[in-house]
Amino acid sequence: MPDEEMVEYLSHCMIDSKHPRASIETLLHAFLPFKHVDHTHPDAIISICCADNGKEIAKEIFGDRFVWVPYVRPGFTLSKMIAEGVKNNPNADLVLMEKHGLVVWGETAKESYDKTISVINEAEAYILARIDESATFGGKKYDSLADEDQKSILAKVMPVIRGAVSDEKKMLLTYDSTDEVLEFVNSLDAAELSQVGAACPDHLVHTKMKPLYIDWDPSTKDVEQLKEAVRTGIQVFKEEYKAYFERNKNDGDVMFEPAPRVILIPGIGMVNSGKNVAMANVSGALYHRAIAVMKGSTALGEFVSLNENESYNIEYWPLELYKLSLAPAEAEFSRKVAFVTGGAGGIGSETCRQFVAEGAHVVLADLNLEGAEKVTAEINEQFGAGRAFAVKMDVTSEEQVQAAFDQTALTYGGVDIIVNNAGLATSSPFDETSLQEWNLNMNVLGTGYFLVAREAFKQMKDQAIGGSMVFIGSKNSVYAGKNASAYSSVKALETHLARCIAAEGGEFGIRVNSVLPDAVLQGSAIWGSRWREERAAAYGIDPDQLDDHYRKRTTLLVNIYPKDIAESILFFSSSKAEKTTGCMVTVDGGVPAAFTR
Repeated sequence: MPDEEMVEYLSHCMIDSKHPRASIETLLHAFLPFKHVDHTHPDAIISICCADNGKEIAKEIFGDRFVWVPYVRPGFTLSKMIAEGVKNNPNADLVLMEKHGLVVWGETAKESYDKTISVINEAEAYILARIDESATFGGKKYDSLADEDQKSILAKVMPVIRGAVSDEKKMLLTYDSTDEVLEFVNSLDAAELSQVGAACPDHLVHTKMKPLYIDWDPSTKDVEQLKEAVRTGIQVFKEEYKAYFERNKNDGDVMFEPAPRVILIPGIGMVNSGKNVAMANVSGALYHRAIAVMKGSTALGEFVSLNENESYNIEYWPLELYKLSLAPAEAEFSRKVAFVTGGAGGIGSETCRQFVAEGAHVVLADLNLEGAEKVTAEINEQFGAGRAFAVKMDVTSEEQVQAAFDQTALTYGGVDIIVNNAGLATSSPFDETSLQEWNLNMNVLGTGYFLVAREAFKQMKDQAIGGSMVFIGSKNSVYAGKNASAYSSVKALETHLARCIAAEGGEFGIRVNSVLPDAVLQGSAIWGSRWREERAAAYGIDPDQLDDHYRKRTTLLVNIYPKDIAESILFFSSSKAEKTTGCMVTVDGGVPAAFTR
């Protein structure tokens, strides 16, 4: 029975048609005459199953207690082979599937589980006794860089990697510099061994047949050389992947993104790509398993894998791809990273929540780290681990701004969107405006916006996949507010700075636009400060009357809330505004004095 026909047949055997579709390995369990059957992919077992002398090793460990099944793609045929093998060997209490995994059984779930652990321990003890740590993977070729050097270099290289793997669909990156990964990437045999193939068929959809190994000597610490090696390596990988697809494709196959999912860098570790952080981490976790398997297999003999055509047929197997089809549809900001200053405040936190709800990953940068971490925890609890992270950042500190973007590169690979939102406000009659007050406004709202935009611009250029910046100006950007000369002047500076950056960013696909709010009192740290009393005094009213005062002076007779500003930010950042740059939009309920002209 062909596998597709088998799956269709099983759908008619279901008690409830609304239940998930049966696994391709359902009959593997059903054909064995035991109450409980467990099928796993343990490192130690796959080390034996992927060794060229694996069957002989199994005899040494398990005697006549095992059934060895030559590699067959999971499905009806494999299910029959296992059932017949167990039937023909009365002494068998486990099955070893070549290049695949382990099957055991028992009368109870616990008996089956305990047997799984026992068999794994037997295999692991045998392998550990034969591993020579000094000669693992052929011995050491390179030394690892110090942690500080690894992070410094990666912060510069990750945006280049992200851009190179994101030419068709944007990808997010994670990195891994654990001892196990470094032992492998620094070894003499890593360059050749990593290209043999996958350690287990189940890995292929997430890791591809092989990773990209970067030929680079970490002792040089030459960042520019590494960037060039990365660009060249990824380009060659994509060309070779396209050729692999063409050689093996079947009717109806549609090629995945040809970029690597796993990138190995001597002295530094492993970089993983995925449509989101969760999927990048899956690729990394699976390659950890591959490293462990290769370590075991090479201690026993030679590591072997599936041939190219069988690897392809697993990677593009419709029954395996069905699992991926169950994933939720991607949203407007899926695969994108948004960096929001003032992320703990009313506008900033609402913007972050809306971005994440539409698929984005977000960085909440704020001087108030505790507040940013609180919002981050709420986002990650609702939308999943890793969707947001908080960083303490004073926008007036060049070092802190640079460090925040370095951390963004290390966490997600780079940035697609920045929202320059951090702010403060002061109010004084012009002749009572002190130099200290003037400089405070200029430093935070002028220099701060400049520093954040400049570092984002650099990172976006390195990625070479465009980007969007949104500046949060004010009604006062175009209207001379009474008793607010310092604040109004620098808000005008912000919007003109945005236009200047837009003029330079166009050739790199970097768009820059401004949103001009007015009187967003809800959740605002600014309006919880002296600014509320100062503005009330300027209008000759009580602070509690400000909400009503601002509503009545608008032509639409409305108050403005953080969600209103966030929606405009998301519009400017979205594909709907992909041909708009250097633009301003007022979100103030209609204040005639601030109509742009």
